[in-house]
Amino acid sequence: MKKNVLLKLLNYWPPFLGAGIRVDSMSADFFEVKVSMKLKFWNRNYVNTHYGGSLYSMTDPFYMLMLIQILGPDYIIWDKSASIRFKKPGKGTVKAVFKLTPDQIESYKNELLDKDKIEPKLLVTIVDENNDVVAVVEKLLYIKKKN
Repeated sequence: MKKNVLLKLLNYWPPFLGAGIRVDSMSADFFEVKVSMKLKFWNRNYVNTHYGGSLYSMTDPFYMLMLIQILGPDYIIWDKSASIRFKKPGKGTVKAVFKLTPDQIESYKNELLDKDKIEPKLLVTIVDENNDVVAVVEKLLYIKKKN
């Protein structure tokens, strides 16, 4: 899928739209995605900080989508599991940057020469306007080469 089409689809995807999640940028090669979320009355919790579910949602599909675009149709890629560790209350605008490297991609391809599947763990950090860490999300992905 073309980058601009995917970017528009994500920004108008109902779960993101409803939570106030915005995909700010996506590199043409899909190796980097930047996401943000402003604190609004509909995504805040009882104590006026970001709702934890919205913080997780802003990290949910990106590594999987990036790998699907980078590796192409010869691979099966799924999110297998995730965990979020909250570090401090999220206030104001929070941001997350997802990055992959060509070396990581080559490593995954090489591992799949000897293995049926791999399950890499990838981290993404959510930060506030002061670059203080609000939460760290660990994603466990499933990657398999199609036969």
